[in-house]
Amino acid sequence: MSLFDLPLDQLRAHSSRSVEPEDFDAFWSATLDEARTHDLDARFELRTDTGLTTVDVYDVTFAGFGGHPVKGWLVMPAGTTEPLPVIVEFLGYGGGRGLPHSYLLWASAGLAHFVMDTRGQGSGWAPGDTADPVGSGPSFNGFMTRGIEDPLTYYYRRLITDAARAVEAARSHPLTDASRTAAIGVSQGGGLALAVGGLIPDLAAVAPDVPFLCDFPRAVRITDRNPYREIANYLKTHRGRAEQVARTLAYFDGVHFAARGRAPALFSVALEDQTCPPSTVFAAFNAYAHPDKEIEVYDFNDHEGGGPFQEAVQLARLPRLLKA
Repeated sequence: MSLFDLPLDQLRAHSSRSVEPEDFDAFWSATLDEARTHDLDARFELRTDTGLTTVDVYDVTFAGFGGHPVKGWLVMPAGTTEPLPVIVEFLGYGGGRGLPHSYLLWASAGLAHFVMDTRGQGSGWAPGDTADPVGSGPSFNGFMTRGIEDPLTYYYRRLITDAARAVEAARSHPLTDASRTAAIGVSQGGGLALAVGGLIPDLAAVAPDVPFLCDFPRAVRITDRNPYREIANYLKTHRGRAEQVARTLAYFDGVHFAARGRAPALFSVALEDQTCPPSTVFAAFNAYAHPDKEIEVYDFNDHEGGGPFQEAVQLARLPRLLKA
């Protein structure tokens, strides 16, 4: 594999051609207001069967979009008695919350770690426990085209709402400090972190790694790799719907959420990434509103990005932003 996108100097100046809907803010305000008509009903069940002794693990359930139950994990240092800064993590495409021993990093650093399960996914690379009870019209395999005919029915309206409610659930636990909350994620999780950063005004930090769901107009044309390719394959069959689909996707484009980012941000990008092309990541980074923003560039990596090296960067910088 080799570089296939714009040169780095052009990436640093790249901006998206995605057109922001005039009612973008009203759409999301109404969506979250509707979700909040349902009691958050965040429940935390302490698990004693994990075999882990250095952390306390809570099996979480809260009400997401439509009041639907969404699962998660809350992992924190064993014996915590005072509120801790909390990292809220969103997961990559196709994966679910898996098992709690997969999430020891942030608790080992002395922080609370809330992991949101992903509705309807959780069968690609890690198991999940959250159903998506909402159907859709005809769609291509995967999640990118479910309900894509209309923003109100699109799958990611539900998932982004779940993500916003996950932050509320994480903050509702008595041993988390709501004023010191960070949203993080890789790929799809990075896109969700960006969305949350644009919808929740008082986060302390946002850390999207090789984020998905950004600069849709360019992404669906520049790469033939899934998940973006799901959209192109849908349009191969549903000819004449490109404008309709573009209108829907504009409400979910990370570029527009980034333009509302109100917390310091730490991005990462991989220059050989054909899943989330670097120009789409830079489109979101360059649009990001908060002046305190950084991007780590991994020149010779594909969608794995920086992996543990990026985690090391986060370990060095996020606790400072969280004043941990």
